[in-house]
Formats: sequence, structure tokens, C-alpha cells
Amino acid sequence: MFDLMLNAISFASYGNFYGLSNIAISSFDIIIAYIAAIICSIVVALILRLPLLPSRPYRYSFDVSALYPTPIIAIGVLSIFLVLNYTFMYNGLVLAVAVGVLSALFVKYLFDFVFPKPLDENTGDDSNE
Repeated sequence: MFDLMLNAISFASYGNFYGLSNIAISSFDIIIAYIAAIICSIVVALILRLPLLPSRPYRYSFDVSALYPTPIIAIGVLSIFLVLNYTFMYNGLVLAVAVGVLSALFVKYLFDFVFPKPLDENTGDDSNE
């Protein structure tokens, strides 16, 4: 698993398909961008009054929270930009902050529309109350 992560970081830090190797950023910059996206997404989600943890029981909860799926979506979207070698300014930090803010807004306002909750087994209708 760590070999896969190392390969992803090193491949994202090299030049892209079009040979623009002068735009490449280092592995340290990529890790800092990931950390910035995670922290920014959690902070903005807490500002938007998302709960820190989902409701109990955690295993069967389909509630959104600040710790899941907000930073996971931020990491995924940032990874797509980094693989495409689009880093914007300051070696990807501005992009990481923008992705963190947008992922928190997506989870707060659009997540339930894109990924609806499953049907309730007992009543047969949506579990939204």
C-alpha cells in the first residue's frame, strides 16, 4: 500500500503527458497540499455547522459529518487536479484551499441530492425524517 502511495506521489510530481516538466512540483509540496485540503475542508464544514461525527451507531449511519466524507472528497478532487498536473498558484496550496472549501459546501448542500440515503427497511420509504 505504501508503495502505491509513493508511486502516486512521485508520478504526480513529474511532468504530465504533454511534456510540461517545468511545471512539476515536489513530493513535499503535494503532501502539504493534501494536508491543507484536509484541514480546510474540516474547518469550513465545522463553520457550516456540520457535526464532527455522524449519529450513532456509526457503522450504520448515513449522516454526513465534518470528518467523513468531507476530507475524503477533498482529497479525491485534489488528486484529480494533481494527476492532471494542474496546480494553479503557490505549488497547489491555493487550489487545495479552494477544493477544501468547495468540498465542504458540496457535502453540506448537495451531498444528499447526489447520493441519496437508502430506503428504510421497516416502512419502505426514505429514511429522511
